[in-house]
Amino acid sequence: FHGISPSLERAMKLALDQGGQIILLLNRRGFATFLHCPGCGHVELCKYCDLAVTFHQERKIVICHYCGYEGPPPERCPECQLGQVKYQGMGTEKLEAEIRAKFPGRVMERMDSDTMKKPGSHRKVLEAFRNNEIQILMGTQMIAKGLDFPNVTLVGVVNADIALHRADFRAGERTFQLLAQVAGRTGRGPRGGAVYVQTFTPEHPSIALASLHDYLTFAKGELEARRPHGYPPYQRLVRLLIRGKNQEAAFQFAEKLGAAFKPALDILQKNRPEPEQIRILGPAEAPVFRLKGLHRYHFQLQSPSSTFLHQVLKAVLPVVRVPHGVELVVDVDPQDMM
Repeated sequence: FHGISPSLERAMKLALDQGGQIILLLNRRGFATFLHCPGCGHVELCKYCDLAVTFHQERKIVICHYCGYEGPPPERCPECQLGQVKYQGMGTEKLEAEIRAKFPGRVMERMDSDTMKKPGSHRKVLEAFRNNEIQILMGTQMIAKGLDFPNVTLVGVVNADIALHRADFRAGERTFQLLAQVAGRTGRGPRGGAVYVQTFTPEHPSIALASLHDYLTFAKGELEARRPHGYPPYQRLVRLLIRGKNQEAAFQFAEKLGAAFKPALDILQKNRPEPEQIRILGPAEAPVFRLKGLHRYHFQLQSPSSTFLHQVLKAVLPVVRVPHGVELVVDVDPQDMM
């Protein structure tokens, strides 16, 4: 498995031969993004989260990028004990190794949270890149914003689909935003520039329209998709997140909280000439059910009226006491639905 396609590799050679510089974006840290047993299908998960761990070759450990858990990689499959675990997926460490092998005479640097830990490390690398001491700069989204280097004639996006299919209505918007931002790092000088986007879904509006810098068409389509579901900006949104180490305790509280909405709404709507619109979804398991050792359930409340949402919360939340060991988080206008 190669990180860069033959067409991107040819474009990189041409850009370098012509004296240009290159920025490569891969928004995944580490070497292998998941560990998989081809025999039984087991995927190595974090001990505290329902998420796959990432293998970091430089430190020879697996890491959960959500809770910070670190541990040794398994030598054999912990489920079937038969096959050797395969290291699959690509992070910035693996891409760096590939680029160094394919362009041995070129100077490159990697910018991600693993390499940029020392104070001043960002400034040092960017100054060297500005002075043409570095020909290839690769990294995560920290290289996608605010960089103005006129000699950058090529930007490559290695995997544009990484965040596209998350269980979040803003996934398409964020993908478009990231692609548009990184594409803007090239062509800022008189020599112009090119952008190569590697994707499995080139027809997706977030990718197709970002490649054309067509924000207006993307925004129009995104708004049309959100309107039937009442997602922002058409309605206001509140997320209630219940989490606890004891799964049964968290579930029981989520059920009690859910049951408290109907009587509260009946009272609030009783003396109104026209009932306020409100949509309540849940309780349901959060997309990432177990995170940092906590089991998580959530509600989603939507209404055109932020005032009514606040009235509902004031009427419901005091009714059901949050038990010991369970946490309730009220997130108004949430930016993350995971």
